[in-house]
Amino acid sequence: MVIKSKTFQVKGIEYIIRVAAISDSSALAELRLQIDGETEHLDRVKGEGIIDEEGFRELILIDTSTPNHLFLVAEVENNLVGFSRCAGSQLQRLMHQVEFGVGVKKDFWGLKVGQELLNQSLLWADYQDFVKVTLKVIETNKSAIHVYKKYGFEIEGVLKKDKKLSDGSYYSTLIMSRFFK
Repeated sequence: MVIKSKTFQVKGIEYIIRVAAISDSSALAELRLQIDGETEHLDRVKGEGIIDEEGFRELILIDTSTPNHLFLVAEVENNLVGFSRCAGSQLQRLMHQVEFGVGVKKDFWGLKVGQELLNQSLLWADYQDFVKVTLKVIETNKSAIHVYKKYGFEIEGVLKKDKKLSDGSYYSTLIMSRFFK
């Protein structure tokens, strides 16, 4: 399945969801760094686990040449505001599933950017005949959990005291999956 660019309009903001291109590498490096600093919903704090422009170039090359990978970006007025990735395994026993991850700039929360990145990824995964899409989400991210449940994800497991946030408390990570068959 070829993913074509698709335009969405929410609350007067128009954005495009499309497959990531090599030319997005620099903007993705900056975007990921910014998103990491805007929320505690992700694994990293700003500045940790940096992927630079070259790293994103390599990821995009892998994702565009590997059938069970998909890298999407969300763009507003030629600026990237979000991204998502589905990455599958090359191991025979795991090739029926992919793992989904997403990040959206805080200024664009509430505009369904993350939801559309998820929706397009699920359409692709269903077309590719995957059996399962999995993701991890921290228990404090109630809005994301609500969206994932709306899209048919169920909680498969809980990693207790998995993350320590800035308040000094430990929080659990939910492992959620959607099954196609």
